[in-house]
Amino acid sequence: MKQVGIWIDKREAKIVSIENGNEHIENVMSDIEDFNPQGGSGTKFKGGPQDVVQDSKYLEREKHQFTAFFKALVPSIEDANAVVIFGPAQSGEKLHKELKEKHLQLCSKVISVEKADNMTDNQLKAWVRDFYHPNK
Repeated sequence: MKQVGIWIDKREAKIVSIENGNEHIENVMSDIEDFNPQGGSGTKFKGGPQDVVQDSKYLEREKHQFTAFFKALVPSIEDANAVVIFGPAQSGEKLHKELKEKHLQLCSKVISVEKADNMTDNQLKAWVRDFYHPNK
């Protein structure tokens, strides 16, 4: 039985696999850009000219980059028997939603989506091990 834990945030995903007592960790980096749209020729004075920033353009590009990132994760987890998704912010929920919309069979293997802070590789392995085997 292959049990998988995915720690995910905007920059990367760490996939921890446990199979027959062996633990393996794999890093998948994302190509999601850090968007910081700013106007260029504003003025310090009240009522002066202001640039209009099209947030929708940046958000749409980010959405497509998330989709490509999630698509890159699927081959690493599709042979899992059970999957837990964890990490900070909303990346875990976004991944779960993407699986629900486009990979229904894989989504059925998702046991839980949890919040968790940044961890070292050993802490990630221990977290996944404790999630699947809490009594050991």
